[in-house]
Amino acid sequence: MQGFYYVESQGQTYECRLRGILKKTDRKDNCIVGDIVEFSEDCSITKVFERKNIIHRPLVANIDYIVIQFSAMDPRLDYERINILILNSYYHRIKPVIIINKIDLVEESEIEEIKNNLDYLKALDIDLFFVSTAENIGIEEVKSYIQGHVTAFGGPSGVGKSSILNLLQEGTTLKVGETSRKLKRGKHTTRATTLLPLKEEGFVIDTPGFSSVDLPEISNVQELIDLFPEFDLDEPCKFSNCIHVNEPGCAVKNAVEGGSISKERYEFFLRCYEKLKIERWNKL
Repeated sequence: MQGFYYVESQGQTYECRLRGILKKTDRKDNCIVGDIVEFSEDCSITKVFERKNIIHRPLVANIDYIVIQFSAMDPRLDYERINILILNSYYHRIKPVIIINKIDLVEESEIEEIKNNLDYLKALDIDLFFVSTAENIGIEEVKSYIQGHVTAFGGPSGVGKSSILNLLQEGTTLKVGETSRKLKRGKHTTRATTLLPLKEEGFVIDTPGFSSVDLPEISNVQELIDLFPEFDLDEPCKFSNCIHVNEPGCAVKNAVEGGSISKERYEFFLRCYEKLKIERWNKL
């Protein structure tokens, strides 16, 4: 309901309003999903505590993990979008976790191929889970991993986010959509961002499905480099201002050639660099 905020405290939910001083004109982020607040006996929110992070699309705060969920099939896995979502997670200083759903639809050899294609996640210390919500495979492992944390689920529509959230938490039953046979993509079944309590401890955040995700608001090439933690090598580049594109004596390019940095990740970095340089940085 517009103007009301629903606050969870000691197992109960309170319908609250913002106290006047917190109402800032034309600000959508006065008080948002994930905020930690203080409220009075008359259910007026009197304080919004400082956030450790905030995502503006969708608008949520204080996230421990962001689960980047895709499906092994129906719709087919999009590796480029996985990298874009990882980049967005690092930009917002949130630990990414990858979940591949619908493994019941593919052969074991295809799962191994996906594992090989995502092998670079090990160097990034990003955990990878393979699950099937249809056959309840891998759900307990995910539940144990996110227990006690605030976890947002993101990814394209049709990959089963609502299905997995229905298995992870008890209470709210989220509407589950089907994948379009013609377009091979899902329908958006989630219309609003919702904070759902886990049975034990912690919360999951159900977010509207992403039909498209752009690169974050990266202001310069050094900021882009900082979002690729595997580029932080013990061996320095020949030039201190190396941007790892065309410079001689580049330690990053040497690591790519030697196999210690994923060639796919480096090529993704180059695509990001060219896109940002043309579309944003040249216009500054």
